[in-house]
Amino acid sequence: MIQSLFILSPTGEVLIERHFRSTVTSRTVCDHFWTKASEGLNHHGGVSTASTAILGSNPFMLYDSVEPVMEVPDIGNDGDDANGGGTIYLFSILRDGLSYLAACPPCIGNQNNPSGGLGISPLLITEFLHKIADTFVIYFGDPADESAVKDNFSTAYQLLEEMVDYGWPLTTEPNALTDLIRPPTVMAKIHQAMTGGSSNILSEALPNGTVSNMPWRKAGVTHPNNEIYIDIVEEIDAIVSSSGGVISSDVSGSIQAQSNLSGVPDLILTFNDATLIDDSSFHPCVRYARFEKDKVISFVPPDGPFELMRYRLRLDNGEGHNKPVGSMPIQVIPRISYGKFGSSEKGNSGMAGRISLSVTARSISSLIYSSSRKGPLVIEDVAVVIPFPKFVRTANLNATVGRIIYDEAGKIAKWEIGKLDEKTRPQLNGTMVLEDGSEEKVSSSSSISEGEQPPLLVTWKILLSSVSGLNISGLSVTGEHYKPYKGVRNITKSGTFQVRC
Repeated sequence: MIQSLFILSPTGEVLIERHFRSTVTSRTVCDHFWTKASEGLNHHGGVSTASTAILGSNPFMLYDSVEPVMEVPDIGNDGDDANGGGTIYLFSILRDGLSYLAACPPCIGNQNNPSGGLGISPLLITEFLHKIADTFVIYFGDPADESAVKDNFSTAYQLLEEMVDYGWPLTTEPNALTDLIRPPTVMAKIHQAMTGGSSNILSEALPNGTVSNMPWRKAGVTHPNNEIYIDIVEEIDAIVSSSGGVISSDVSGSIQAQSNLSGVPDLILTFNDATLIDDSSFHPCVRYARFEKDKVISFVPPDGPFELMRYRLRLDNGEGHNKPVGSMPIQVIPRISYGKFGSSEKGNSGMAGRISLSVTARSISSLIYSSSRKGPLVIEDVAVVIPFPKFVRTANLNATVGRIIYDEAGKIAKWEIGKLDEKTRPQLNGTMVLEDGSEEKVSSSSSISEGEQPPLLVTWKILLSSVSGLNISGLSVTGEHYKPYKGVRNITKSGTFQVRC
């Protein structure tokens, strides 16, 4: 169970604090967390706004020193140990620059608890924190950052009231929540500012889904155009060497859907090869027994966007890891060196650095392209995040294609390339000014010690392609008389795609 929940700003300030049980968790647990989190920062004073914007949904480089679950001392507000010298488990995630913390007490009286001393599954707490962050995005827009939460304090607290009941997750479906709590609108905020009263975010009636066996779907849904769109999204997590070789890779997938169907439709989705799916998890609307028996997905969809399922590719070897990707569709070659280059910079005895990056698209790769794909290979939303070592004072970067965003405080640069084809070969070149005394960090071979140079983070997306070749062979609708429009496509994108320097 969750005893307390905290939401911290990018600088460690407590934005939201909510206690769900009689015991009040002291804010000292936030201090323990932030002390540990600050060890992974490239600068002092927390995460800057620019660093948050650059990293987006991939903040692992800043918070790489934070464990997902921490055991910290349980100190009460009066300075005494709340549980007689005991500890409390602190779960944390980082989304849009905000740290979501859940404090859970240990399970008392059960020394052989399989959950590691907890009375609840650790994955449940982590997934629930992500659900809270996803709900904030639905209500406040993307990104749901510090300013969005500050502008909607009352709505944020009310959402937590409905989503958690005495420490246990309760209402998490967006359709049910939007019936209970109206999303904030500009007109409601203007009315509140003019009258000084409430913005009427609470609904006076219970949502229809709370009294039915389908809490994920509203009753009486109607649409002028009945249509459903399905995306099969596969993400590649990989570590690539500086020469372009794949060191390790892993593939996970998800099926994202947008349903605009009237009434209560019953859908059956079939795959061309369901044996490719392994380690799957489903939305509550899916009839799991039917999938286990026939390998088809039978469900009544929620209204609007939702994630139907997640999966991993079935292992095709006995080595205990996921199906590898032999050749990547994109290649990033970094060249970084440190030493004395020409004139000396003030205060660092002439020590400087040089950086050069080249990015190319490769038509020959391990991807499987859809038959409807036409024309040459085009990689979309290409970007390279460049974290600099702590001994770099500043950097001067220039690129032949795209634009560069540089955060002086966080020492992070983002090279936004955009679309990339085989004919385009973007180049980035630049110089770095090092801090005083940095010559001790740089060896005589113009390189730095292992672990000192952070890896590059590359993001990209390719439409109408997949790694596994998984596709939807059929999507039938029963229970309604109309024939909806159905759209299906495959997308391959980067997950945590690192390039070593």
